[in-house]
Amino acid sequence: MFLGAYEHSLDDKGRVALPVRFREVLSADGDTRLIVTTNVDPAGRCLVAYPVREWQSFLERIGDLPQFDENVIRLKRLHVAGATECAPDRQGRILIPPMLRDYASLKSQVIFAALGTCIELWDRQLWNTERERAKGALPEINTALARLGL
Repeated sequence: MFLGAYEHSLDDKGRVALPVRFREVLSADGDTRLIVTTNVDPAGRCLVAYPVREWQSFLERIGDLPQFDENVIRLKRLHVAGATECAPDRQGRILIPPMLRDYASLKSQVIFAALGTCIELWDRQLWNTERERAKGALPEINTALARLGL
């Protein structure tokens, strides 16, 4: 399980060090590769990184959806077609392709935000904006959690 938030620098070649704690989680699962893709939240531009096993599970669930539904098609175009496999190098860095860096406006500082089973990658400034937006929505979040029985 991925927990916490970490900040790392993006180098000129588009490589960024994967946090050590995340590398440990991946190593324990026996596969250090990540599938990195665009997010689907219209309010925030970031990337989402899935361990290969989680990505395969996601693809199986998508495969069960109606293939001609226009929203399913759009999801595949954005989330699946935009995906790329990233394996850490010997220094623990992953290469973020230019198209994905542009999508998420990744510049120099990247925030790795753990979401349990996956990881989001944010530009630091956009992450700070998103955190403030989330804090402002706490009453709605609490209401939704109460409806879910949490």
